[in-house]
Amino acid sequence: MSTLDMSKFEKKIIIRTIRYEDIDEIVELGKLCFPNMDPWKRQQLISHLEIFPEGQFCVELDGEIIGSCSSLIINFDEYDDQHTWDEITDEGYITNHDSEGYNLYGIEVAVHPDYRRMKIGRRLYEARKELAREMNLKSIIIGGRIPNYRRYSEEMSPRQYVEEVMNHNVFDPVLTFQVMNGFTLKRVNRNYLEDDAASMKYATLMEWNNVDYRPTTKRHFKTAFPVRICAIQYMMKKIDSFDEFAQQCEYYADVGASYQSDFVVFPEIFTTQLLSFIEEKSPSRAIRRLTDFTEDYINLFTDLAIKYNVNIIGGSHFVEEEGGIYNIAYLFRRDGTIEKQYKIHITPNERRFWGIQGGDSVEVFDTDCGKIAIQICYDIEFPELGRIATEKGANIIFTPFCTDDRQGYLRVRYCSQARAVENQVYTMITGTVGNLTHVENMDIQYAQSGIFTPSDFAFPRDGIVGECHPNIETVVVGDVDLELLRRSRKSGNVTQWKDRRHDLYRVEQHLKNETT
Repeated sequence: MSTLDMSKFEKKIIIRTIRYEDIDEIVELGKLCFPNMDPWKRQQLISHLEIFPEGQFCVELDGEIIGSCSSLIINFDEYDDQHTWDEITDEGYITNHDSEGYNLYGIEVAVHPDYRRMKIGRRLYEARKELAREMNLKSIIIGGRIPNYRRYSEEMSPRQYVEEVMNHNVFDPVLTFQVMNGFTLKRVNRNYLEDDAASMKYATLMEWNNVDYRPTTKRHFKTAFPVRICAIQYMMKKIDSFDEFAQQCEYYADVGASYQSDFVVFPEIFTTQLLSFIEEKSPSRAIRRLTDFTEDYINLFTDLAIKYNVNIIGGSHFVEEEGGIYNIAYLFRRDGTIEKQYKIHITPNERRFWGIQGGDSVEVFDTDCGKIAIQICYDIEFPELGRIATEKGANIIFTPFCTDDRQGYLRVRYCSQARAVENQVYTMITGTVGNLTHVENMDIQYAQSGIFTPSDFAFPRDGIVGECHPNIETVVVGDVDLELLRRSRKSGNVTQWKDRRHDLYRVEQHLKNETT
């Protein structure tokens, strides 16, 4: 009896890591698998292989690639719960891959449409699980599409749809597959993948835990609440129109947004630049004419905060209210809402030349980055105001200022740093530079803007996050951590805020019209 040649019946299926020569084929595979979505770019796949070749797998059948998957390693605790695909992958280039991270993050699985009932996806998932075991990673996390949701979107919310799928009442080709492969649901993310119309941009965040994980270090993560501040050291120079002023302000709002700032802060009374095209020599009459621009100023900064998705402290501006002139700082939130803080202590110069009146209350404002206060220039030199603001919950005290000489500037700076130390808060100052040769009483400016911290081991050595060079037009951008601040107040090397002697002294705010 002749021996049957079995080789002619064999099909060679291989799971292996991706090589550079596979890139063109994988790009074409993506076009087949996701016809209405952007496929991989060659440079993205090249970046994957340069950064983390071990995490890129493909399935080969008789020499043809019929499936692929990509991944990177991250510390998931460092990312926002509602992250997007672009954020977690650095727009597909995985340059944020962390070889010392704890979590493998899967960013794509593609299976050729002609081979989707051959367990190709399961093989790729198993390859990831084996990699997680070999590298001793805590878990695998994936942001999963829900491509059948579009059919049910008019009758179900994303959460309801996900529950129906997990209860096996509705079938979803991705979510059902992930559940069957041992992944559990963490949450539903919005706006996860911009071009995923079938999922209506929603995704399920899923996790598989490696039960073989063995901790090998005492290193552990502490939560963080980072806030990014951009201080504008603004040049005072002659302009010819409000439009020219608006163009300069928009430029800086754009700069702050490009650095992903949470706050963009302009200096005190920088709107006096508008007086450079107003023919009025009397300082008091000029200031009243400046108040005519109040609505234009408010509309401008409201639009900029929304357009650039950044909270803007619009320096300060002279405003007429019930016949009096006030120096007011406005907070323009990125959601379109507005708050204001009146300057409380008026300098002799402001009173003598402009007749400015003082406000009566220390305000603290809720923002999407915690509670903040604004203390305009001279106000930061009165320690009681910092105490009151911190008592009300402020974590950051912003100080827009305008000083004409180094002595005046140093009073603002030293007092701002003192408020940071004594109240264990972050403080920030930003001022005007340059000369307004056409404006009475606004001749010269001196500033060196900066961002300051308490003084302890957890913070920068000199208590300075960042500072500008003095007297040039520029910005300073820096990050402060509100969670670090909370821990420092609780258990720092010194705890000035906790150790106040309320049995001996207390600072209280009394409203002007309050009866006591």
